[in-house]
Amino acid sequence: MLVLNKPEAGPACYSEVDMRRIIDLLSHPRAAVVAHDFFMIMVAWLTAGWLIEQTSPTELSSTSSTVTGLLIVLVLQGGVLWATGLYKGLWRFASFQDMWNIARACAFGTVLTVATEALTLGFSVSHWLPVILIYPVMLFVLLGLPRMCYRFWKDSRLISSNSQKGVKRVLILGAGRSGAMLEKELRRRGGFDVIGFLDDDKRLRGAQVHGIPVLGSIDRLTRVGLDQQVDLAIIAVPSATNLQMQHIVEICELSEIEFRTLPTLQDLGSQATRIGDLKRVVIDDLLGRDPVSLEWESIREGLVGKRVMITGGGGSIGSELCRQIARLNPVELIVIDHSEYSLYRIDHELRSEFHDLVFYSVLGDICDPATVEKVIGEYRPDVIFHAAAYKHLPILQTQIREAFRNNVFGTMRVAEAAERHDVGTFVLISTDKAVNPANIMGATKRVAEMYCQNMNARSQTRFITVRFGNVLNSNGSVVPLFQEQISKGGPVTVTHPEISRYFMTISEASQLIMQSAVLGSGGEIYVLDMGEPVNITYLAEHLIRLAGKEPGRDIEIIYTGLRPGEKLFEQLFHELEPYEQTTHEKIFLAHPREANWDELRAELRKSELAVRRYDTGNLQKALLRLVPELAKSGLGTEHSKVVSIHRSR
Repeated sequence: MLVLNKPEAGPACYSEVDMRRIIDLLSHPRAAVVAHDFFMIMVAWLTAGWLIEQTSPTELSSTSSTVTGLLIVLVLQGGVLWATGLYKGLWRFASFQDMWNIARACAFGTVLTVATEALTLGFSVSHWLPVILIYPVMLFVLLGLPRMCYRFWKDSRLISSNSQKGVKRVLILGAGRSGAMLEKELRRRGGFDVIGFLDDDKRLRGAQVHGIPVLGSIDRLTRVGLDQQVDLAIIAVPSATNLQMQHIVEICELSEIEFRTLPTLQDLGSQATRIGDLKRVVIDDLLGRDPVSLEWESIREGLVGKRVMITGGGGSIGSELCRQIARLNPVELIVIDHSEYSLYRIDHELRSEFHDLVFYSVLGDICDPATVEKVIGEYRPDVIFHAAAYKHLPILQTQIREAFRNNVFGTMRVAEAAERHDVGTFVLISTDKAVNPANIMGATKRVAEMYCQNMNARSQTRFITVRFGNVLNSNGSVVPLFQEQISKGGPVTVTHPEISRYFMTISEASQLIMQSAVLGSGGEIYVLDMGEPVNITYLAEHLIRLAGKEPGRDIEIIYTGLRPGEKLFEQLFHELEPYEQTTHEKIFLAHPREANWDELRAELRKSELAVRRYDTGNLQKALLRLVPELAKSGLGTEHSKVVSIHRSR
């Protein structure tokens, strides 16, 4: 064992720990920077004094170059440089902000030094006027030039090295927890060189995250990206609101830097998504609203341990309902769909992800009474989510028989079977197009609403209607159409410059449907808060930019005119449907209009006969009698007796 003799006590003696601390301090990278700056201060001061002596007719006192004068300028100027935060940054990332700090420190340090020396050494300030003019300029050059040269040299080497290795220079937008986690993940993964962060939080200015500087606010992306020769910007703000995300994406688009984003908070709830997963910004990120806050406990109580049936379970809304409900451990999940391929996809997905789920997939048509009776009678569901419907507006405008058969009579078949077999809750998924309908699709969904509301008054089953607008990226919606047109080089077709629609994400719509199912006691129309309507031209422009193109230059937008049955804007409430806020901030309750039950049933019996005979003329007349608002669209002009409808009490 090695034994060290204890040194004798005394002011000149240091312990081994003290020596180590001194060595660590002197070997710290900051020590070299401070030593460099102190040396440059001394050079600038002595050189300025020498130049003044060579050019001034009045001889300055030699005291200007004495040890006392040097100590004063070193202490004061060094203190000012430290106070400006110059030593928080690295030469490797020297920027215009550092140059500004140096300029301020040189000016303020000069005034402070000259004033102090004049007072201390008794010289007239007029003698020091040349020093005030020469010294700060020299000091700025001596401090700034080495930093910028070093930065240029390191950048040149790194760019050359990265170009050979394929390493991308990255700016992370967001210096919070997600940004810090992303930086660690990128460093571990390799292939990325994170050169800085941008963040709008003023408290982070000049700070460092894992030794990497915060270079300013996000709106400085264009300038910083150019200065730093950035290859990729990554948006690391999973909690950003819709407006915040739109603002950040607009900055990224203007910078012309390739950009990606982290998953949103909702995405991170999935087991398949990690903080380091990068994805392209999609329209959902821009038009989706703040994450939905659900009363999961009440939803779980309403659905856990229940047999749940979903019609149209292979569609956009139906399949998402399957995913959400499967997580709540229902006793059984029964899915029925008439599309073999859609049913196969959701069947395969659920069996792969939820191994303990008791799941039944049924290939069948809800318009077939035998299928509906067999499925509901055999599986005895406690809750039915009725998502099966035809919804493509232009096609249904010329297919009134199929729209009536599926949207009206399909709903009737399922609703009547639910009553016969004592189903606890029946949720009809409707649309904003059922309000003052101007087209066949909206009118048939309105009739389905009327039937379910009347069934509620005559049944032990709770019949609940949920109404909402367009769903982003749903099958047959405008977003996939625009994306297809963009992939082909355009043009993107919009029917009218002023047309607007309500939008929400598939996930948000499905979750709010489940929330509505446990809120209602029966007979209600729940209307989901869709936020502000979105101009379709605005939607098209963003989709073009997200594809890396410029609207009007790379991809044209042309206006084709409103199609038959299409409105400029949709409504969520009818004028005869007073509404109120529910206990959930994103769900409203509309008080339904009541239809005369006998008249409604009589009209539907005649319509059912017309469907069997493929009598589209009588179906059109029936639809005008059931939904008189449809006459305003010019569908028909017959003034026949309509089904009596009045405001509920």
